[in-house]
This record gives sequence, C-alpha cells and structure tokens, in this order.
Amino acid sequence: MNKMMNMPEIKLGIAAVSRSCFPASLSDNRCRLVCQECEKKGIEIFRCPTVVESEADMMKAVSEIKEAGVNALVVYLGNFGPETAETLLAKNFGLPVMFIAAAEESGDDLIDGRGDAFCGMLNASYNLGLRGVKAYIPEYPVATPDKAAEMIGDFIPVARAVLGLSKLKVISFGPRPQDFLACNAPIARIYDLGAEIEENSELDLFAAFNAHAGDSRIEGVVADMVSELGTGNKMPGILPKLAQYELTLLDWAEEHKGEKEYVVFANKCWPSFQTQFGFVPCYVNSRLTGRGIPVSCEVDIWGAISEFIGQCVSDDCVTLLDINNTVPADIYNNDIKDKFSYSHTDTFMGFHCGNTASGKLSACEMKFQRIMRRDLEPDREPDITRGTLEGDIAPSDITFFRLQSTADAELTAYVAQGEVLPVATRSFGAIGIFAIKEMGRFYRHVLIEGRYPHHGAVVFAHKGKALFDVFRYLGVKKIGFNQPASMLYPTENPFD
Repeated sequence: MNKMMNMPEIKLGIAAVSRSCFPASLSDNRCRLVCQECEKKGIEIFRCPTVVESEADMMKAVSEIKEAGVNALVVYLGNFGPETAETLLAKNFGLPVMFIAAAEESGDDLIDGRGDAFCGMLNASYNLGLRGVKAYIPEYPVATPDKAAEMIGDFIPVARAVLGLSKLKVISFGPRPQDFLACNAPIARIYDLGAEIEENSELDLFAAFNAHAGDSRIEGVVADMVSELGTGNKMPGILPKLAQYELTLLDWAEEHKGEKEYVVFANKCWPSFQTQFGFVPCYVNSRLTGRGIPVSCEVDIWGAISEFIGQCVSDDCVTLLDINNTVPADIYNNDIKDKFSYSHTDTFMGFHCGNTASGKLSACEMKFQRIMRRDLEPDREPDITRGTLEGDIAPSDITFFRLQSTADAELTAYVAQGEVLPVATRSFGAIGIFAIKEMGRFYRHVLIEGRYPHHGAVVFAHKGKALFDVFRYLGVKKIGFNQPASMLYPTENPFD
C-alpha cells in the first residue's frame, strides 16, 4: 500500500487532568504508564508536562500542546478530574479531542490510590455538552494503561478524518446531469464540517483544459500511464488527452485550494463532456483517487466528501460505485451458493464506468464507455467514449458507506461491512460482486427508506467502527447499518 497524499498527518498529545482533592501524582503516574504502553504499540504521543488542575494550568497546557505541534489531543482523567478546566482544555485546543479515564488497578490500593475517574467521566461528558464541545469518547472509556493505548490507536483515524474535513476544499465542475437529482448536494452542512466548496461551470474546466494544450509535462504523464497500464494499454492514442486533463485538474487544485490544505473534486462527466473534451475522464479520476485526491463523477459532492473520509480512516485509496445490479441466479447458484455463507439477496454488483484505481483491480485494461457509446457513437469505432479503466475489482474485505446531506439539509450516514467475492462478474466497467450480510433488508430499510442516492463509497478493509465513530463525532444523528435478522428496522414489517 502506497503512502496516501492529500490528508493530515496526526501528531497526538495527551494531557493528564486532576481534581484538586485527589493527588495530582496519581493522574500523572497513570498517564506516564499509558504513554509507555503507546510506545510499545508504536504510537507516538507527546505527553504534556503540565497536569491540569485549574484554569491557569489549562491555559499553560494549551500553550505547551500547541507549541509541540499537537493536532489531536487525548484528555486523560487519571482521577476524577476538574470538570471545568478539562472541558475548557478541549474547547481551547479546538482540534479533535478524545476523553478517556483510568480504571482502578488493584484491590490493595483503594485508599490513596483510588482515583474515581469512572465517576469523573460522567461529569466530563455533562460539561462537554454544556459547552457544546465535541469529543471522541470510546464505547467503554475507562481502562487500564494497555487498553487505554489501544483506544488511543482507535482515535487516530477518527482524528485524521475530522481534522481533514476541517481543512478540505471541495471543487466541483458543472451542474448535475439531468435525471441524476439523486446526487443532490445541499451545501449548508459542508460548512458545518469546517470544509469549503468552490462550484464552477463546465466551461471553466473546458477553458482550463484548452489552456493546457501542448503542456511540456504531458509526455511525462503519458509515460507514467503507459507504465501503469502495462499490457492493458489497449488505446494508447487517447493517453495524451487524458494526460492533459490530469494536469488540468492537478493545477486547478493547487491554484484554488486557497486557505485549505486538502482537495477533492466532484465533476460532471457526461453527456456533453465527451463531445467537447473528446474522451471520458474515468481513468484520470482513478489515477488521482489512487494517489489520494478523490474525484467523484456526476457532480456527486457528498460522494467525494465520503471518499475523503474513507481515505483518512483507512490510509488507503477508496472508490465510489453504483449500487448497481443484482447477481444473476446462475452465477449465484454456480459460484457463490454452498461456497460462501451468503444468501442470494446478500449479494449485488458494485459498478462504475472505470474510476477505480488500478491497484484495486484484479487486472485492468483501457477501454471505452459502453453506455455512453450507445448514444454518442453507436455505429463507429469508439473515439470520444474512450478513457475508462475496466476490470473486476480484486477480492477484499470492504466497508460500504456514505455521508449525505438530505434534500432538507440534514446529515445522515450509513455503514455496512462485507467483502468483494473472488467470483468473475462477466460484465464491463470497474465492477465486483459484493456480499454484505442482510443486504436485502439493508437495501430496503436503510438505502431506499433513507432516500440515499445510488452512489456508495468503498473502503477496502473493515473500517465500520472508525467510520461510525467519525459520523458520531460529526453529529450525525441517524447512522444506518446492516442490522442482523434478529433486529427489526423501525419500518420493517414484522409479519413478513
């Protein structure tokens, strides 16, 4: 797995807090043990030298933490904790923050060695709510040093996603295509995430593309494409145009990110794109996404944001796919049934024209976009519809998910873990046979009932826990998931 660009590097810090009627040394020593356990697990963490007992300590600690370059903070209740100072610490730090508390260690030390952090965590949570401060609190946030270090490790991808969103510029080109209103894009909630959006016309993109004609860098990009495609380079004549387009997007990102540090694109890719630009952009989308700059098609703004979140959580490239078609009964009966523990309705095909990175395909070839060719050049050799990267998606654990702003501007999300099966699709595009337990019910009672669009983001690993925690940190109230058969959805008919 290549190191991904275009997302934050997390520098963790930890600050011990102590209520004045408890020994500060108890919290300090317990914090030191947590740091030792982090070191054993390869987790680098800055230990704040000030133990926070008062607001004055809090201000000093904030200064020390920021001077050390910390961008994700663990507030550690080694004892009951000072509920005012500790929550002001989180508020004044202003970046992703986690709260955990110390468990008692021994029945032989429950006099001066008892910290009561189990109790203090309740008051910390109450005070965070009073001040409107968001914080990551694990499922069971009271732990011995070894378990606390594990929880801190779980915090890293959550912090990376939340911090990344606050420094993200979403760049879009063109209005949504007709009949793709499902990729609706109310933008108000984007600002709530701390991100910015720049919406542009297709004409802006076309003008920038034309300005890159004859760019001296095109030859080098073509050579890189040839190397990546290998024997799959079936349409070499289209590569110079694709290289010109890739440079157009990269230059636009650099010139337009403004105060933000990270960029994603949501670009219109049909129907007039082909007739004017002379190709389809899918392969370029796959290359940029593979490097860490997600590019969604069909101006799917929330799809691009979802991809970015998935990249931050997994530290790997992602993709965006249509929840596309059912698996025919003959493929299920011959290749899946009795070989895998999935029912027929647990399976479906995830597809897009060719935007999945080559490293996530079993094999790949440069092809043409068959669906667009039917309308644009049905009776001649493919020309303006060239530019897709086709192949079956490689078998892998996956998490299918999406963050979405609904038509009435409410943030919702879903998360479902599963896998891509090692079964040939016999179809076209970048496509795979996906299996998710209870997918049929999830499809009806989360995707349809929740009015989600047809696009879902895919992480190539089981990252449901981290994604769920990210969405919860962001304040998403409704997070759908593939509920087991024993757990009815609110809208599910109990008599079926």
